Amino acid sequence: MSDYEKLLERGIKKVPKNISSGERFEIPVAKGFIEKKKTIVSNFKEIAEKFRREPKHLLKFLQRELATPGSVEGSRLILGRKISSVIINQKIQKYAKEFVICPGCSRPDTKMIRENRVLILKCQACGAKYPIKAKI
Repeated sequence: MSDYEKLLERGIKKVPKNISSGERFEIPVAKGFIEKKKTIVSNFKEIAEKFRREPKHLLKFLQRELATPGSVEGSRLILGRKISSVIINQKIQKYAKEFVICPGCSRPDTKMIRENRVLILKCQACGAKYPIKAKI
């Protein structure tokens, strides 16, 4: 066996078996910590950017769902009480299901538009339009 083949085998063994899940869109996981009586989500802006939504809209949704006051400082979200990361991540997944992912083709390529006082989720992949039932 030549040196090249030995190096090739060694390189193949070092490549991880499971690089990604195969999905091009994965719902981001909130990273944060609890400080005294407040919960701080340190990657809030990244989550909003990944969803391609305004941080104000996501903030409003989380405040309503978690029943707590909150504010955005820089790229962080500060919530007014102690909340476990499991609950925050469940609410982020709920937001993605209601406001980001297309119900028809299950792709995240959507826009929120307002037509005649109705908020509509318009998919840019399949062209479908769905009214958003959730009120914020």
